[in-house]
Amino acid sequence: MALQAASPFSPALSSNSRIKLHIFHFKTARLPPIAYHRSSPSLFCTSSSNLPSFSGCSKALSTADDGFPEASASADVVCFGEMLIDFVPTVSGLSLSEAPAFKKAPGGAPANVAVGISRLGGSSAFVGKVGEDEFGYMLANILKENSVNNSGLRFDPGARTALAFVTLRSDGEREFMFYRNPSADMLLKEEELDLELIRKAKIFHYGSISLITEPSRSAHVAAAKAAKDSGVLLSYDPNLRLPLWPSADSAREGILSIWDIADIIKISEEEISFLTQGEDPYDDAVVRKLFHPNLKLLLVTEGPDGCRYYSEEFSGRVPGIKVSAVDTTGAGDAFVAGILSQLAADQSLIKDEARLREALKFANVCGALTVTERGAIPALPTRQAVLDALVNVPV
Repeated sequence: MALQAASPFSPALSSNSRIKLHIFHFKTARLPPIAYHRSSPSLFCTSSSNLPSFSGCSKALSTADDGFPEASASADVVCFGEMLIDFVPTVSGLSLSEAPAFKKAPGGAPANVAVGISRLGGSSAFVGKVGEDEFGYMLANILKENSVNNSGLRFDPGARTALAFVTLRSDGEREFMFYRNPSADMLLKEEELDLELIRKAKIFHYGSISLITEPSRSAHVAAAKAAKDSGVLLSYDPNLRLPLWPSADSAREGILSIWDIADIIKISEEEISFLTQGEDPYDDAVVRKLFHPNLKLLLVTEGPDGCRYYSEEFSGRVPGIKVSAVDTTGAGDAFVAGILSQLAADQSLIKDEARLREALKFANVCGALTVTERGAIPALPTRQAVLDALVNVPV
């Protein structure tokens, strides 16, 4: 029996429609937006006479003149949610206060997946919101440089692009400190969505962070409904980040509120324990509690040990590969990119266990290669790198 979940298309969670975030806040003055112009992919100036025309906070950056994809250009996989800047310590095993320096790296789980799919030769798009600031334009350019359709990206002139400082333990695992007060990704509105782009996709992928506050929650629900109504496969990675939620109970309720509409769900061992309130994540009977009647595939990632898979017809485990972990940021997103890139090409993989196992082996290698470098997007592998690594993976 699946865990009880709230109606996924209700306007808001009864207790969470307007909540105060119990997190570290970015203490900055509310300044007027700075006028940035992209004279090249990496250069900015503050001449307002050269500023691209924006209307409120619903204008997309991409235009045909500057080489960005035109609005509603199709993509096989559309990723929805947050895109931000990760600041990763240059030395592992130190606290944030002890770190001598930080490496700036673009991130945000849904954006990582979009870039990861493109690096693997797939077709992807990103839908979300960043600040109308230098970091926001930098992130838009990174999508462009990685051949990700960014026609669904919006800019907010009154909020900054989100930042996250990531503590790397000596084993490469992470702890996060977020700066959102609020950040632009939290302010995406339903009327700003490019629904045509979403409806044209083969797969619509999302997380749970956009469910925390309004108006992004309503935008998330509307986007998922548009995709579902159009027959698009829905892919869900909860990507639990407890410090961003007001409480553990609200996180559990929010994550489960859209659980039953997903066709594919990827979760970690930690998330299984959290959602089942402490039950054994290695017990197949416990995992099956999370399997709802409409679910086609449930994936459980186990880091260097690989992954487990569950469908109505079969289940099993695909071993991972051992590497020296430098930074685990983005490993799960690389795994998701790996499997979604395969499913976008052939969704019948879900019904064929032998071929699914091969696709999951490919996804495991994607995740493993990503942990060998710092940062998420900078570390995402190309298809050729994955194929080269697969040569050394036991059959």
